[in-house]
Amino acid sequence: MNKKSIYVLAIAVLTLTACKDGKKDNPSTDHSKMEMKNADGHNHDHSKMEHKNEQVKKNMQQSNVKNAATTPIVNAYLQIKNGLVATDKSATAKGATALLKAFKEFDMSKLSGNTHKEYMEILENAKEQAEHIEKSPIDHQREHFEVLSTDITDMIALLGTEKTLYQDHCPMANDGKGADWLSETKDIKNPYFGSKMMKCGSVKKQIN
Repeated sequence: MNKKSIYVLAIAVLTLTACKDGKKDNPSTDHSKMEMKNADGHNHDHSKMEHKNEQVKKNMQQSNVKNAATTPIVNAYLQIKNGLVATDKSATAKGATALLKAFKEFDMSKLSGNTHKEYMEILENAKEQAEHIEKSPIDHQREHFEVLSTDITDMIALLGTEKTLYQDHCPMANDGKGADWLSETKDIKNPYFGSKMMKCGSVKKQIN
């Protein structure tokens, strides 16, 4: 076997053994479909959601502000995350209810100019994800959590947080395209697969 063949074989082995501590089964839902129909009968164009998030990100830099005002929102998001880690549909839905309440109670009067505009764009999308997480089966909860994680990460970058968080990445989520989430602990507990691949992932960065 020549050197080129050995190199190609080595790359293939490394790819196949990603997150080798868990199963490699794909989730039952098809993330490759850009237009998905949820159990509640609504269509969700993820390409539009992602485009909106990218537009917000272009005008945003990571905030280092220790902002206690965002804590109820972050805590509710973490409640959703922990519900998915436990593969507990009911606990996840309760987290979504808490998140909608936190959004409603958040004081936007202190936001002005572009900050207010960007927050409103994030809020619109995040509320939609939370509403569907509140009433969807677990597989669809995980789909909406993927988009919600981007929204909450963007909100923290815009407004800041008093909490120490870890931005984690799972290379196997989203049909192998990878997806991020936020956690309050360094230990990897995967919300996209739960017990199927609990330790799949790595910490990308620490916030605060």
